[in-house]
Amino acid sequence: MSVETSAAPAGGAAEEAGRAGPPSSLGTAAARNLATTTKSEPQMRAVSSRWLLRTLPWVNVAAGTYRVNRRLSYVVGDGRITFVKTGSRVRVVPAELGELPLLRGFEDGAALGALAERFEQHEYGPGQLVAERGQDAGHVHLIAHGRVERIGEGPYGEETVLGVLADGDALGGQVLAEAGHTWEFTARAATAVTVLSLPLSAYQAVADRHAALRAHVGRVSPDGSAPRNSSGEADIAVRSGHTGEPRLPGTFADYEPEPREYELGVAQTVLRVHSRVADLYGHPMDQTQQQLKLTVEALRERQEHELVNNPDFGLLHNADYDQRISTHSGPPTPDDLDELLSMRRDTRYLFAHPKAIAAFGRECTRRGIYPGAADIGGHHLPAWRGVPLLPCGKIPVTARQSSSIIAVRTGEQDQGVIGLHRTGVPDEIEPGLNMRLMGIDEKAVASYLVSTYFSAAVLVPDALGVLENVVVARPDGS
Repeated sequence: MSVETSAAPAGGAAEEAGRAGPPSSLGTAAARNLATTTKSEPQMRAVSSRWLLRTLPWVNVAAGTYRVNRRLSYVVGDGRITFVKTGSRVRVVPAELGELPLLRGFEDGAALGALAERFEQHEYGPGQLVAERGQDAGHVHLIAHGRVERIGEGPYGEETVLGVLADGDALGGQVLAEAGHTWEFTARAATAVTVLSLPLSAYQAVADRHAALRAHVGRVSPDGSAPRNSSGEADIAVRSGHTGEPRLPGTFADYEPEPREYELGVAQTVLRVHSRVADLYGHPMDQTQQQLKLTVEALRERQEHELVNNPDFGLLHNADYDQRISTHSGPPTPDDLDELLSMRRDTRYLFAHPKAIAAFGRECTRRGIYPGAADIGGHHLPAWRGVPLLPCGKIPVTARQSSSIIAVRTGEQDQGVIGLHRTGVPDEIEPGLNMRLMGIDEKAVASYLVSTYFSAAVLVPDALGVLENVVVARPDGS
């Protein structure tokens, strides 16, 4: 059966309707002018789950600045050595040699410059040995680029990976104190590696010309510190297991003389709404309120981005180098997350880019492992060892398809990571966020200043850890 249909141009239809006489009912075009529609509020594609903002405990900072008081620690600098690359040549920044434990606190620029000039550049391919266990440790090696595995011997004589060294790490610094050391592990390149090496003979030649350098190394202990506990803090002397009346040690808990202070950052914009729009098109939805709602969403997205990436208080930049590890093989494996969790007590959350979560899921599937799940506010989310693995699209993915996974312990009571904001600000519409009318200009446009004040603080270093060099690409390279 076939049905024949025909369509006439709109003009022709109107002419036929005109010849047929006046319409007997209201046309749709006229009716549309008087009809209303069932409509949604304005939608926004850029809104994300913002789990970081939702899970951080927020502390009100009435003074605008939050000071973190800690016990005195002897950790100096950031622990990583910086290099300068000119073409294919790599040089170490002389002042950065102060990151080596035996050179901490040494500020003679001439001596450090002479040492920097003596470093020799070497290139290693994957699988090549940078140092071999049991051999003479006659060099200081600085990892300028790439990944180096520390290989040791397991309890049954098997080969085991003790850790991974990456850009800015060093090994063999103890040879500056005295000769005769041997390597306690094998250092093997996991990727293409650029290494700067200083022979012990070159150091001794510089030390012979700079007596201050030799004197400094001679009076510093091999780990470069005064008595301290396993966390690097000034030691509190305690005696136990004694009998009788021995003399007890005197002690006190020293504090950092210059504690870290976090000033609240700000994200701001000027929202402009024409008075005609606000006056005439405010029903059934208030145009100013709808504009404000979308603006607040954008500010909250920027706020979470800053909490992750801000160079001053962002989590990726404030993780202590002792709390950073690299993946062993590239993709994030259960072993990598286990090592990340083992570095702190009471890890509350893991944050990762969705691509990193997918990569972790692939590794679990490949091993026949099924991650657990966690319920947070009615949301069913993946978890590992009971720790929720939350998506955070603000964690960057590099052009080489690598990312990071962040582990945090949260809360003031647990000496964790906290969010900082200021509540009770004038014209506040949400905690820590306000809107102020700036005026109406000669074009009848009203301007509103919308601001949110925030920051984040890490109370102790082990509250925050980062798994770096997380490869998120699929096995086929996509």
